[in-house]
Amino acid sequence: MAKSKLGDRSVRHDRFHGKAKDAGFRARAVYKLEEVDAAITLFRSGDRVCDLGCAPGSWLQFARGKVGPTGALVGIDRTAIPGVAGARLLVGDVFTVVPADLVGELGAFDVVMSDMAPDTSGIRHMDQARSEALFERALEIAVATLAPGGRFVGKIFQGPDFKKLIDLVKTRFATVKVMKPESSRQISIEQYIAASGFRGVTP
Repeated sequence: MAKSKLGDRSVRHDRFHGKAKDAGFRARAVYKLEEVDAAITLFRSGDRVCDLGCAPGSWLQFARGKVGPTGALVGIDRTAIPGVAGARLLVGDVFTVVPADLVGELGAFDVVMSDMAPDTSGIRHMDQARSEALFERALEIAVATLAPGGRFVGKIFQGPDFKKLIDLVKTRFATVKVMKPESSRQISIEQYIAASGFRGVTP
């Protein structure tokens, strides 16, 4: 169901596309992540980071620059992508992957991030429901793999269950922000829910 960021080729190029290309990033989506990072200090040096739906790799590229050589990156997508320096890349489906297999020997992640979007049908309520399912799965993986105090960001198409999902995130994190980055297209219904201060799993 999840569509990688590689699937946005049909969308017209704009200033963010050109800016990303000039800077050596693989997609304009990198600037959405940059805005989230500026808002909640998503990354810190040495962080262990997981990118769900990582194709084509621009979010991993940005994260590498923020966490530095001592950080660790893991990405998963249904589509194989070219390597990103220092990243362990997996080909698979987020709905079937075992969270422990993502973590591997790292123990836990400090950041889990998701820019996943569904294969859109053009039927608004159906696309919203699929996006919500992807977001819920990303949150589920974050809860299963984050270290206490960790951070999470996930994309979601704003729909009927939007507030319910925000409230769900608030039960797990100390601080939650809802954002539509400047680099998001004006016609897009996407929002980003960014959270910090993971409280851990209640026994």
